[in-house]
Amino acid sequence: MLPIGPIAFAQPWILLAAAGLPLIWLLLRVTPPAPRALRFPALRLLIGLRTPEETPARTPLWLMLLRMTIAALIILGLARPLLNPAAELAGDGPLLLVIDDGWAAARNWPARMAALETWLERAERAGRPVALVTTARDATDRPPAFSGLLSASEARRIVQGMQPKPWPVDRGGALASLEDVRLPKGTHVVWLSDGLDDGNGTAFANRLRRFGSVEMLRDPDGALARLVLPPEADARGLAVRLRRAVAKGEDIAVILATADDGALIARVPATFADGAAEATVRLDLPSEMRNRIAHIAIEGEAGAGSVYLLDERWRRRPVGLVATSPLEDAQPLLSELYYLARALEPFTELRRGTIDELLQRDLAVMVLPDTGTLPAAARDRIETWVERGGVLLRFAGPRLAETGTAARAEAAALLPVRLRGGNRTLSGVLTWDQPARLAPFDDDSPFASLSIPADVLIQRQVLAEPSLDLGERTWARLSDGTPLVTAARRGEGWVVLIHTTANTDWSNLPLSGLFVEMLRRIVALSQGVPAAAGGKRALPPIETLDGFGRLGTPAPTTLALDPQALAEGRIGPRHPPGYYGAEGLRRAHNLAAAEPALAPIDDLPPGVSVSAYARNTEVDLMPWLLVAAMVLMLADFFITLMLRGLLGRRRSATVAAGAIGLMLTLTLGTGNASAQGADDARALEATLLTRLAFVITGVPAVDEVSFAGLDGLTRVLVRRTSIEAGPPLGVDLARDELAFFPLLYWPITPQQRDLSEIAVRKVNEFLRTGGTILFDLREPDIG
Repeated sequence: MLPIGPIAFAQPWILLAAAGLPLIWLLLRVTPPAPRALRFPALRLLIGLRTPEETPARTPLWLMLLRMTIAALIILGLARPLLNPAAELAGDGPLLLVIDDGWAAARNWPARMAALETWLERAERAGRPVALVTTARDATDRPPAFSGLLSASEARRIVQGMQPKPWPVDRGGALASLEDVRLPKGTHVVWLSDGLDDGNGTAFANRLRRFGSVEMLRDPDGALARLVLPPEADARGLAVRLRRAVAKGEDIAVILATADDGALIARVPATFADGAAEATVRLDLPSEMRNRIAHIAIEGEAGAGSVYLLDERWRRRPVGLVATSPLEDAQPLLSELYYLARALEPFTELRRGTIDELLQRDLAVMVLPDTGTLPAAARDRIETWVERGGVLLRFAGPRLAETGTAARAEAAALLPVRLRGGNRTLSGVLTWDQPARLAPFDDDSPFASLSIPADVLIQRQVLAEPSLDLGERTWARLSDGTPLVTAARRGEGWVVLIHTTANTDWSNLPLSGLFVEMLRRIVALSQGVPAAAGGKRALPPIETLDGFGRLGTPAPTTLALDPQALAEGRIGPRHPPGYYGAEGLRRAHNLAAAEPALAPIDDLPPGVSVSAYARNTEVDLMPWLLVAAMVLMLADFFITLMLRGLLGRRRSATVAAGAIGLMLTLTLGTGNASAQGADDARALEATLLTRLAFVITGVPAVDEVSFAGLDGLTRVLVRRTSIEAGPPLGVDLARDELAFFPLLYWPITPQQRDLSEIAVRKVNEFLRTGGTILFDLREPDIG
């Protein structure tokens, strides 16, 4: 490359042809113009005439200058001049491209692809070989591998197929793959980083430094990936938390809450305060609306970290607490309902009342504290409700223990097992037994994988009569093997009995966090989850997220997820984020559960330069120069015809008009190409993924509704078809190219103005080439 001021020539050796310009000048000067065609008069007019000797005519000077200009433009164009050229590659060896392709790279993926193309073009121009290394494991869980030396065109084919992964990078594995690699001296390393440190950033940069000069590209602090953390549920709604890598300056992220079918339920902004790494926004919604939320995402951000999937654990199920005594509110610390309400309130919609009052509304779970004999009418209503899918949760206590055998036999349908009369005392003065602890939960229990605090002690319990199926119906035992929680199916529902009280009279279980988690899992039964499903049975993948945060069909390499891995948040190629389980039991597996690194890479070794992903300002002047040469060649052609007299006036005017039209067409075409080149970022954004579009009206409320509606439609398409679609884009009819979009949604507003000629032409061209426009008059009363 030959730099001359702000211009450089990619093929400078072609400029040697300029030495032949003087020879062309001499040839044009000695070569006379072609003779004119004249009509000869009759021969008799030539009799007796002498023809004097005449000096041959020469090509006019202005025409020679025109032709010399054409030759010069062709030579300059073929030498490929570049305006504001990128700097030449450092060194004289290969170009090593290191690409972070984990979850954090998805937010600004088009800029990374554009940067890769720029570096490959520079390597191709310099004739340098290229090597590639990605830092995320592939779908088969193989560690990152070194590609070897490739040509720029071979590397380009590999790069064009790259996609971000929905799991973190493995720079430790990439470091191991580079340990034995030897590259020639003069290697230049370009690290296209995601800007986040996974704990191996410094060691990785040191290893790259051994190859040669290192340049790291990273996003600005405000453009680094952000993470949606697990929402916190309470009585009012959901508290959604976001985390960013750099706690500098104020920032705003818009949160979208959508249903399974893509319908938008809520759209609220979350503000990061200056100096705060986290932001919290509340979604205070009615329980019916809250229970429909399936996905929480950051608007306009791609990536598995910007999406959080919800399952039944975040649904607020209506739970009824049966009031058994009017004096319970007078002594709350002694009341069973007090402890139950405190435990259930964060994740359920609580209702209190009598059995008849509670059954008048939809109810998922009915909680019945220690109760003696129930009236026959109430007992029948509860039995019918349970058989239709309700979950009855009962607690033992003095009243149930003192119920006679006959009464317990009558209420057998509302008890999972037969009970003995009286209760077992473990800390009384008449027994040597000490308060009992809980035994580890069985693998097929819904409470499996819950940790049991050592300080949870049971002092009294109601004993179950031994039977052949007692073991199958037992979900929790004491250390001596006696059942503490039993359950049985009744039709489509469940009857669950905890063999101790819901207050602290018989145990300190209600004071522990284990009590809350046990109730949470029992409430989940209201969705028809079988008892064994909550154990350690592996959960097959249903839907998984790709690198851009879109749900789709799991890859063939995705394996079933065991509940222990789900609880630990193991994210990787074999267990990507998504939904696992079955239709009756769907568990969300989110990237945030793995607590991925979210700290910027700061501690870099000396000699590593850092720059941002900047737009390429290099302009190739070759097309412009060659088009200008073509225009002048056409002009020369018609001028020559006119000088030879081969064009009449009428024909001259026609040809001249055609030439002018052709020149204007070429000029406008070049201008359009230049405009598209200047807006290549938007073109990449529109073409890398299929996107729906809407016309920007300038009315914020209308534009927000347009985006939300098309975003919901896009999510439905992604879920129900094989299309790979991105978020919708707003377009300006007079400025933006419409050919990229299959569907254009156009809401009509009172502020709508007449279209310009350019906009009309673009709309007509869009329709002519098969585009679809959906006009929305926004008048619901008009059928």
